[in-house]
Amino acid sequence: MAIPDPLCEFRDHWLPHVTDQGLCRLIDLLSSASPMLLQGRFSGTPATGCLASHIAWNHPFTCHLDDYAGVTWLTRVAGLNPATSAVILAWDQQGCQDWVLRESLLQLCLQEQARRLACEQATVP
Repeated sequence: MAIPDPLCEFRDHWLPHVTDQGLCRLIDLLSSASPMLLQGRFSGTPATGCLASHIAWNHPFTCHLDDYAGVTWLTRVAGLNPATSAVILAWDQQGCQDWVLRESLLQLCLQEQARRLACEQATVP
């Protein structure tokens, strides 16, 4: 069985469900290699969490949750199993220290942000 590509999973299954506010949050955290982006768990002290938690805290369906926001967002919004998510598994290996993964995720976020902006501008008369 082929190992899923975390970047494809992120682009195809995460980004379509990330709010604009969540996207800005990820861009900020990834671009600064923020210590607020944890690996190996979904929550911790206030304002720290994994990738999914930061997305969840900026999503209307899961923003009210604390400890299980990331898990809930992944399962109920993105439709993924947190235990088998290629993104979570890759991030948990080295997190922000994996600069190639971090930069690749950041570039996908920036591309998505630019795509959304272009769509917005195309719909404005």
